[in-house]
Amino acid sequence: MNWLKNAWYVAGFQNELDDGAVVARKLLDISVVMLRHSEGRVAALEDVCPHRLLPLSAGTRVGDELQCGYHGIRITVDGACTLAPGQVHIPKQACVRKFALQERHGLLWIWLGDAAANPDLIPNIHWNDSQEWVCSRGYHHVDADFRLAVDNLMDLGHESWVHLRTIGQEDEEAIPSFPVKVSVHGDGAVRAHREMPNIDAPPFFAMVLDHQGRINRWQTAVSSSPSICMTDFGVYPVGTSPDNAYRSHVLHLLTPESENTTHYFWSVARNRRLDDAGLTESVRQAIVHTFDEDAVVLSLQQKQVQRYGGPIPRVALKVDEAPIRARRMLDALIKREEQEADFVYQPALMIEDTTPELSM
Repeated sequence: MNWLKNAWYVAGFQNELDDGAVVARKLLDISVVMLRHSEGRVAALEDVCPHRLLPLSAGTRVGDELQCGYHGIRITVDGACTLAPGQVHIPKQACVRKFALQERHGLLWIWLGDAAANPDLIPNIHWNDSQEWVCSRGYHHVDADFRLAVDNLMDLGHESWVHLRTIGQEDEEAIPSFPVKVSVHGDGAVRAHREMPNIDAPPFFAMVLDHQGRINRWQTAVSSSPSICMTDFGVYPVGTSPDNAYRSHVLHLLTPESENTTHYFWSVARNRRLDDAGLTESVRQAIVHTFDEDAVVLSLQQKQVQRYGGPIPRVALKVDEAPIRARRMLDALIKREEQEADFVYQPALMIEDTTPELSM
């Protein structure tokens, strides 16, 4: 499986390393172990003892070192061996690969490529830890290729069927009948935008607005290669100003675990009722249910892909334009990375906090 390797991927939430925790996770088919040094800095190592390959995470943390559970070899957060019980001499090969790990926007970002890691290339998703927004956060393990998840997130046409009880519409044609405008930005970003004026409020939006009547709604999906997607939506009652809309930025932070599995970290930032802890929890529960629905579809789809093979989609519909463009852009970036030794893609997100220009 080929991935874009010279890029920052989300390895976890920042607070996962609190209280001396040691976290093991497979990322891009590489087993990684992460921990926080007592001085505060975070570290990521390949999760393998250089002696007999036991995962270091299966051992014990001793101070700021990891002690292998097989023969007691100790490895520092920099990957060096400080102790080989039973002998004084430590072989120079007794070391572990270290990866760049950074904390930003409440997340752990890891660089697994061969090129030098540049923290300036970490995507700016400041909504996740901004005081002007409040977030509901979570994680899903998805039994599917991360590209299927990107396809799903860039597809604005499935919610009437997959998400009928949350963000979908009972009238199956109500949402698909509104046009989607797709645009390409630079070498690795795709944007799909849809406006839905004067529609019945789906259950989720009725809940966050505390309004059962008709609403105006916009939805923008953005794919930023290699694996970050963002959904920007706003809803407001018909007859009111969009400047007072309930607005949310949904961050979909997808990191491949393996060829057929994905770590799906997510955060739903909103700009209204910031002190309402009950709403924060209600949003979290609703999003968990919504993404559970997607995870079922993706898992079934992955099994079919493995059985029947690609390409996906077999037959392209209008709704597939944004997902297809996103896949093609990622494929082109991976090809460039393979062919150009010094190539490093510079990602960008195209979402502003100002109200978008609307035609409704």
